[in-house]
Amino acid sequence: MSSLSALLTSPQEQSADGFLTSISDVEYGQIRDYFYKRSGIYFDDSKRYFVDKRVISRIKATGHEDFRSYFSFLRFDPSQSELQYLVNLMTVNETYFFREEYQLRAMVQGALQDIVRNKQPGDSIRIWSLPCSTGEEAFSIALYLLEFWPELEKYEVEIIGSDIDTHVLQKAKRGKYSARSVKNLPKYIKQKYFRHEVQSDTYQLVQEVRECVGFTTVNLHDDQSMAEFSKFDLIFCRNLLIYFDDVSRRQAAERLFDALNPEGILFLGHSETMSRVSSLFKVRRYCDTTGYKKELP
Repeated sequence: MSSLSALLTSPQEQSADGFLTSISDVEYGQIRDYFYKRSGIYFDDSKRYFVDKRVISRIKATGHEDFRSYFSFLRFDPSQSELQYLVNLMTVNETYFFREEYQLRAMVQGALQDIVRNKQPGDSIRIWSLPCSTGEEAFSIALYLLEFWPELEKYEVEIIGSDIDTHVLQKAKRGKYSARSVKNLPKYIKQKYFRHEVQSDTYQLVQEVRECVGFTTVNLHDDQSMAEFSKFDLIFCRNLLIYFDDVSRRQAAERLFDALNPEGILFLGHSETMSRVSSLFKVRRYCDTTGYKKELP
């Protein structure tokens, strides 16, 4: 329990017009712990300004006079819409097409070869991309399969993109991207699968590819949210675990393991590893990257 003295040593600050400009140390701890409990994402003290700025913006936007009133509203809002809005503000969604392309090569040249050993022509292959951000992650998988996996026509491939941020999922469904998002794509792929809108310098992904990917909200830290996600053959979960602490990473590893089919494979981001997180997976090398396999006992 926080001490009363802490409130005195770090009071809320207000600007001349009466609006909050900062929250107290105790209040920062409260919002940080609550956000961690609901999302698994932990903000240390180095993120203080980032968190303060977004919380204060929501206090103003929702018409509350102080943190205490807003925090009560946040916790007891039956719709949980304010929590979702705050989650959207707090999560970072920086991505582009063919990011960490070596893993996409490993998918078509190694991992899928492993997976189809246990498949028959006509069987389904389920691929999950999370967090998928504004869609580049999941659509990159689709484009790579279309261009570089000759066996694609033999199987029913389903691709699901998921994110905790509902705002980016709406953008993903629209499939319209800036020049920066497509900068790593070969020119022929841009010409084949995108329609360039010269006036706005944006690239609209063709409908046929947009319809190949389904998008849905997920909170990896929540059992109820994860209940519908299972029986995947391949999971790309890149640059998510870096936002978790050790406890949340272990929980996430268990949920990802459960979401895989037997013999299914998990790819993490280039700076992430399952060593010291979980012993559930078997480490396997695919081309020039590491995969984590759910092997049969």
